[in-house]
This record gives sequence, structure tokens and C-alpha cells, in this order.
Amino acid sequence: MAHAEFTATVVNNTAPHAHKHGRVSDSRRRLTVVLVLTAIYMVAEVAGGWWTGSLALLADAGHMLTDVAALALALIAAWFGTRPATSRKTFGYHRLEILAALVNGVALIVISLLIFYEAYQRWSSPPPVRGSIVMFVAAGGLIINLICAWILHAPHEVDLNIRGAWLHVISDALGSVGAIIAGAIMSLYGWYTADPLFSALIAVLIVWSSWRLIREATNVLLEGTPAHINLAAVEEAIMLTEGVDDVHDLHVWTITSGREALSAHVIHAYSISQPELLKELRTKLHDRFGVDHLTIQMETPDFEDETFHFCHAGTACFRSQRD
Repeated sequence: MAHAEFTATVVNNTAPHAHKHGRVSDSRRRLTVVLVLTAIYMVAEVAGGWWTGSLALLADAGHMLTDVAALALALIAAWFGTRPATSRKTFGYHRLEILAALVNGVALIVISLLIFYEAYQRWSSPPPVRGSIVMFVAAGGLIINLICAWILHAPHEVDLNIRGAWLHVISDALGSVGAIIAGAIMSLYGWYTADPLFSALIAVLIVWSSWRLIREATNVLLEGTPAHINLAAVEEAIMLTEGVDDVHDLHVWTITSGREALSAHVIHAYSISQPELLKELRTKLHDRFGVDHLTIQMETPDFEDETFHFCHAGTACFRSQRD
């Protein structure tokens, strides 16, 4: 029987876990402040939209209502994300953050469709609207949204959950700008068709901003390669490491925002010890690609793995190399 050597090694860098916990606590504080501000002004916009009869203002108020729900969902996801891993949830509850981001993105699309429908209904015979009051209420909403966007801006690039909430706030701010412009046109010229027109434009902006969020969240849930990581470059970096003869079954995926994982089978030469090679690979992959969770299976050239492979005809075949 051919000689075989098999070593399964899991390498974890524990420092990012502490960093992740601190980032989650900061995210929760930011989300709480934004939630309170949004909820308070949501009531004001609902009252203003009902009083003036403005669809643009009511659309913005309805969007703020979904913001409250989205922010609450993001807070719940951030809280669950701090819970420790268990035997049934070995990675903990980090994926709830991604699910919350996906739900937020889908909610934005649904809101946009509702706004489109109502704008279509009003287009032919728009009702009169108190434009000056619309401008005043929308300006207050814009100020609140800009404050909330500033609060969420720092971490939104690395935290997909925060990014979903940030997109809600930014699209709200755009909605407020549209409502201000519509109010000015109606107040100055009495052209009430501006109300459904700008409502539809706001909906287009919302769809545009939410599509990337949905795409990124879906890619994480499908365990696709992170957009900022070039898999070919990762393979090349491993192959150029001294002591590596070959690499196969290489996978890189995202556990949650800011935490990437990698698994691979590495065939190592006898000229270097496994601990030294693992240390070198861990350092290189973390420093170059930000991967902090590694699972590397070490193999020697004479180790022949039993595995499934796909025949040229597309059928699954079993290959056994045992002597």
C-alpha cells in the first residue's frame, strides 16, 4: 500500500474576534441613536404628509417607517451576532447580519414598487398640495437624515448590516431632497404633477441604491468568493510560498462582514516542517488578503486522496487510488 501522510490543521487568528466584538458594540450604539432620531421624525413626516396631501412627503414618511423596522432588525442582528458559537451553530449567529441586510434591500425594492404604483395613479389627476409646508417638513427630514448618515458613515463600508441601514438613510435623504424640490415647484407654479413625478424619481434612486446591497448579501449567502479577493492571486501567493508543491480544493468565502475564511489542501515538500509552513501561510494570507480564519489540510506528494470527480460527460464518478 502506498505511503500516505495526512494532517488536518485549523489555524485561527483570535485577534480579529476581539476587533469584531468591539465593532459590533460600536455598531449597536450608532444604530440605536439613528433609530431614535428616525422614529421621532417619522411621526412628524406622517402628520405633514397627511396634512398637505403630498405623495412625495408620504412616500418619504413611509420610507422612514421601513427605516425604523430595518434599523430594529439590524439591531437585533447585531445583538445576536455577539452570541457565542455552540455545537449546533459552530460559527455563531454572524450570518443574521447578512440576512438582515438582504431583507433591508428587498424591503427597499418593495417600497419603490408601491411608490411607482401610487405615482401612476396620481399622474393623470394630481390633487392640490400645500407646497410650502411640504418644503418645510421635508427640509427637517433632510437634516435628520444627514445627521443619521453621518453617524453611520464610518463603519458602513465594512459592515454589510450597517451598510443596509446607511442606504436606507441615504435614500431617505434623497427622498427629502425630491420632496423639497417638488414642494418648491408646486408652491411657485402650482404644477401639482411634480408631486408624483418626483416620487417616481425617488423610487428609481431607491432601486439603484438597494440593488448592490442585495447582490452582495446574496453572494455571501451563496458562499461566493468576496468581491475584493482575487482567487487566482490567492492561489499564486500560496504556490510561491517556499515548501508548497501544489494546492487544490481552494475556497474563500465570507462568514460575515469583515471576516473572510479560507480552506485548502496543500501538498508540502519534505524540506520544510508543517508548523513552519502553516505559520508562513497564515501570515501571508492574513496580511495580503485579510483572511483570518484558515483551515488547511496538509498532504505529501505520495498521499493520494479518495475523492469524487466529474467525468467529461458530466456524470459524477468515484475515483479510488488505493493499492
